[in-house]
Parts: sequence; C-alpha cells; structure tokens
Amino acid sequence: MSQLVENEEQFQQILAETIVLLKKNVNVNVRLARSLPLPIENEKFRPRIDLVVFIINLTSELSYQSAEVSLKFLDPDYFLGKVCFLVTNARNASVPPERLISVRKLVASLHCPLLFAEDQMTDGVNTAAHRLLAILKVTSGHVPMATGLYLSSLTRCTVPSDIDQQNFD
Repeated sequence: MSQLVENEEQFQQILAETIVLLKKNVNVNVRLARSLPLPIENEKFRPRIDLVVFIINLTSELSYQSAEVSLKFLDPDYFLGKVCFLVTNARNASVPPERLISVRKLVASLHCPLLFAEDQMTDGVNTAAHRLLAILKVTSGHVPMATGLYLSSLTRCTVPSDIDQQNFD
C-alpha cells in the first residue's frame, strides 16, 4: 500500500487514480492524506504502508511547509527505504530557485529519493505513476533480491557542496 501526502489534493487524486489503473500483476491500494499524522480511528484495521510519498508543489510555500511538518510524525525507521518525495512545477518560471534548493537539502538530509513530475500533462502523470509503482513494488517486497533500503541507497538525492553558491560561472 502507498500513502500519498499532499496539502493540495488535485494532483494527488489524479496520481492515485492513475497508479491504481496501471496494468500490474500486484494489488495496489493508495491512501490519500493532506498531512500526517493519520487519524487514530481504525488504526488496527489499517493495512501496512509500504511507501510514503510526499508530494511538494513548488509553486506553493504551504505545500513545502506541510510536508516538513508531516515528517515529524514518521518513525525514523521509515526513512530506511520507505519514503520518497515527488516535486511538481519545478519548471515553472515563477518558482523561486531557493525553494527547490530547500527541498533538495531536506530530501538529501533524509537520504530519500527525489522524483520530479509534470502534473499538467497526462504523460507526466503517467510517468510519475509508473516510477512510483516501480518503487512501491520494491518496498513491498515484490521484487526478488531488492529492498527499499537498497533502492534508496541507489536513488537518494544528494546536494552538491556548492548549491548555495549563486554564481554558476
């Protein structure tokens, strides 16, 4: 099961529907949340969450802040291969470059994968859904000889040491 966490629900809903409709050989459940923690009710009956995806819309400062606050409610063991970040609107000219740098630093500090998606186009949504499904198959144990931790070590975000430097001569 995958948990998509996003403050704004438009892209989250479309992405969840696309993941569920993909042709696959495993049963996929996708839960949506605007933020963490999840409600206490029905906690006993909640299925195991194999992957938590934080969706950050770079055009919204609130989206970044919501993800940052929600991170505090995840058990530190979850960051060992079961969390990834999906960023939308990275190509938008109105996005301050500092926001993307902040996201990259946050994700790198947690040693998690960082994916980018074009949420305005069907192809972008489909590509993001395929990537997340591939990660979910690994984290849920459906890929022999691979684990979420192993995948995370191969795909985690890194930040160049000169990322704060504004002069890219």
